[in-house]
Amino acid sequence: MRRNPGIRKRIFAWVIIFAVLLCGQVCRQPEGIRVKASATQEASLDLYATSAVLMDGTSGRILYNKDGDSPLPMASTTKIMTCILALESMTEDTEIVCTVSGTASAQPEVKLGMIKGDSFYLSDLLYSLMLESHNDTAVCIAETVGGSVENFAAMMNAKAAEIGCTQTYYITPNGLDAEDENGEHHTTAHDLALVMRYCLTQSPKSEEFLAVTQTASYTFSNISGTRTYSCTNHNAFLNLMEGALSGKTGFTGKAGYCYVGALSRDGKLLIVALLACGWPNNKGYKWVDTKKLMNYGLTEFEARDITVAEIPTKTLTVTNGQQESVSTILEEPSPTEVLMRSGDQVEVRVEMLQTIEAPVAEGTQVGLVHYLVDGEEYAVTSILTESGVEKRTYRYCLRELVREFLLWPA
Repeated sequence: MRRNPGIRKRIFAWVIIFAVLLCGQVCRQPEGIRVKASATQEASLDLYATSAVLMDGTSGRILYNKDGDSPLPMASTTKIMTCILALESMTEDTEIVCTVSGTASAQPEVKLGMIKGDSFYLSDLLYSLMLESHNDTAVCIAETVGGSVENFAAMMNAKAAEIGCTQTYYITPNGLDAEDENGEHHTTAHDLALVMRYCLTQSPKSEEFLAVTQTASYTFSNISGTRTYSCTNHNAFLNLMEGALSGKTGFTGKAGYCYVGALSRDGKLLIVALLACGWPNNKGYKWVDTKKLMNYGLTEFEARDITVAEIPTKTLTVTNGQQESVSTILEEPSPTEVLMRSGDQVEVRVEMLQTIEAPVAEGTQVGLVHYLVDGEEYAVTSILTESGVEKRTYRYCLRELVREFLLWPA
């Protein structure tokens, strides 16, 4: 028996309709506009540090990584988080008074030599914290700002998570080796660089942070005026390289020598974080590694705007609309500069709807353009409809039918 070809066509049509309904009207189709080259192999810089990263402070891109995601104790580099939280708790018109507790005064060296019951202004103690790295000062600040060391540690951990740190756990405000039921006091070189980047570029108190950490020396008294204290900045990096911006040293027997520092030169903001960079008598290793990484960043990388690639616009199909398609435009992306080597390339991924249902407003977002380097996204911009499309109504269809029948002009 011969099959009816008309029936076969109808069955095929119904299969197609069912498949369309099953998949839905809206599909997303990522498109690689430009293929990314494989990441340039990192140079071997023969560093002393067990863990180290070099970060582009502007974009957050990691330019060099030596076991930068390995959790390790970080000693007094912890105090940059203590400092920024203290600064963010301060207001311009009110001085915060810190009263010394027995816990604070009992902290081990290095210490200011606080006496229980004495009082200081928080703004003065920040110089003791960052220039001399005094452990009693850190605890006094934590108890004042957080109510207790435990509450302040919770604030530190919350801020770390907000910044994007994924392998950091604070127990103490001064960085002394500590352990509790949740683990050891630790961070990673990557996370430590993220904290420094936040302090320099993202915190509302970035300028104040720089002012404290760049001060060469500072003298202050307790509130009663009975004792005077002098502090000298021990961040030797400030005098080692042109453009040295900020930093914090650290040492414990478990952590070894640690350092996080920043440099601004030739339009580049570079951040170096080092963990376990030698033990006595190798105190100078951290300066050797820091200079080596900073020079690597200065010589091997240049800033490039990754949003300059031309993205072709497309026409989007409109269902149930008074017109069958609508043109799209690319929202003007904000310039985004990333430090890149000569062999690095930008990968651009377009993610856009294939169809949209009317009504459609002018400027409706119908897609995104992602800009990536080494698989990491550093910028994103929207694809928008260039005009609006009204919904196809019964009145519209009737009017179009009459127009076609009477051959009226459109």
